Amino acid sequence: MADYWNHNTAYHPWLTGIAGEHRGDVLDVGCGDGLLVERLAPVSRSIVGIDSDPGAVRRARDRLCGRANVSISEHAFHAFDPGDVRFDLITFVATIHHMDLRGTLGRARDLLRPSGEIAIVGLSANKTASDWVWAGLCLPAVRIGSRLHRETPDVGLVMTDPRESLAEIRAVADEVIPGATVRRALYYRYLLRWRRTVG
Repeated sequence: MADYWNHNTAYHPWLTGIAGEHRGDVLDVGCGDGLLVERLAPVSRSIVGIDSDPGAVRRARDRLCGRANVSISEHAFHAFDPGDVRFDLITFVATIHHMDLRGTLGRARDLLRPSGEIAIVGLSANKTASDWVWAGLCLPAVRIGSRLHRETPDVGLVMTDPRESLAEIRAVADEVIPGATVRRALYYRYLLRWRRTVG
């Protein structure tokens, strides 16, 4: 299936680098058409991709047909039951804003092995002056990047607007996964990374 670039896939190399540090078992939440799963497969022992959209799941299965270390299933994250399986890395790309932030972070935390990580490419709402200023400053770079990479903005997946501001996301993360790093990124995204430590 076709490769493409957009504001989400721009951060696939960041996630692939993290997966390569673990070389372990990965859960991709909201896997969409499976492009990230396809890119993580060569550097991971196994990957489970889940999505609640039946159409996206069909596309992901078509893309990943024949990959021995990949499984794709139709599940919402809150209803996903991996049994006793725990993961070295759990990824969210433009999906966590579709879910309850606090509950989702807590569940992801609990599904990690010791030293496992959560990595999020997320969207936040512009609510403060600094949010809007940052968005404005990013605009020229965003337009240049989109043109250079021949952006494919709509790949036929479900989209919704974010509810929480970056400050609100940081506050929830501080409570649920203390020590997480949350930083602004280009293309109106933020990057969150958190490692579980024993004890």
